[in-house]
Amino acid sequence: MQGTLIDTIFGVLILIFSVVAHEVSHGYAALALGDRTALYAGRLTMNPLKHLDPIGSILVPILTIMAGAGFGWAKPVPYNPANLRDKKWGDTKVALAGPLTNLGIATVFALFVRVGASILPPEAVSLMLMIVTINVVLAVFNLIPVPPFDGSKVLHNLLPYRYQYIYQYMERYWIVMLVIVVFFVWEFISPIVNLIIRLLVGA
Repeated sequence: MQGTLIDTIFGVLILIFSVVAHEVSHGYAALALGDRTALYAGRLTMNPLKHLDPIGSILVPILTIMAGAGFGWAKPVPYNPANLRDKKWGDTKVALAGPLTNLGIATVFALFVRVGASILPPEAVSLMLMIVTINVVLAVFNLIPVPPFDGSKVLHNLLPYRYQYIYQYMERYWIVMLVIVVFFVWEFISPIVNLIIRLLVGA
């Protein structure tokens, strides 16, 4: 019981800082492309208090980590697409910055696991594997091409104009999309997540 509680606490803390890194990367990508909205809003910081969403950063992480997954979100970092120098692909670049950051974090800690698995305490290896898993889950989920996930921005830019109504319809019912993905798509996402983790840690 105590081990489960400690694992849940560590999982929530890891997830909070992972989603904060995800959101901050959106802000820095926008800044690099010419938009200072996130900077002026004070959101280019890793201070979690600037980013926490009571439901997405606390409640959902606790429930999903206890269920064996680990998912959540922070308050979106604001940016103004009109200020981006790249008018065509700027939105896509900003959107992809989040999942790529999570994959980067997962890759770094997977390397630690590869190098240190035989010399580090099992608890340290387990903690690093948790960091890898949570960040891979965040990356894969956020690449799903439906609102409110980052992948929807990629879809929006790739869809021909005559099919934009599809994106607009999904965006209108984003809360339904979120529920469907979180509760009903995990069984299809899980094999992809497990494959990426195995590739990263070499298991």
